[in-house]
Amino acid sequence: MSTNLHIVALCGSLRKESYNLYLLQAAQQLLPEEVSMEIVSIADLPLYNQDLDLPAAQERPEAVTAFRDKLAKAEGFLIASPEYNYSIPGGLKNAIDWASRGKDSPLLKKPVALIGATISLWGTVRMQLAFEPIFLTMNMAVVQQPEVLVAEASKKIAKDGTVTDETTRSLLQQKLVNLKQMILLQKK
Repeated sequence: MSTNLHIVALCGSLRKESYNLYLLQAAQQLLPEEVSMEIVSIADLPLYNQDLDLPAAQERPEAVTAFRDKLAKAEGFLIASPEYNYSIPGGLKNAIDWASRGKDSPLLKKPVALIGATISLWGTVRMQLAFEPIFLTMNMAVVQQPEVLVAEASKKIAKDGTVTDETTRSLLQQKLVNLKQMILLQKK
């Protein structure tokens, strides 16, 4: 019996030539069988304003509704993000704020895998740690291992989304396999 699982991927960087976007493109090439993935942009979301959110507003902004609808179709999430000031980039935190609100949050109790790339030597370890309380609040099932913290990304990821470093490719591939397994466990 064929199972087709759908993952939504979010890039925490708004840059057109982000290594995290390239990392997500690499992930698309390494997906396990029977898994599809859509990279959903966060670039058009307005700043979170509770006055524009339900129930205060009659309806959410159109970009937010479209974003949440795409997330609702996902059975799991892959987030690739840089680290800004030892934490989560503002644009990504804003997207999470829009998606996490309400009992109808499309994030609630779903599996999530976090990866990150940077040109620095530290990878994205502090950004990934900053996400822990957010994922706990959303009761999300976090794929902990393997950690994908790509340091010196310019030496490991090509601009066409090809991972040129074998260790990075192997870790990313295993992270995707583990995300698939977590989704299947949640479906039981």
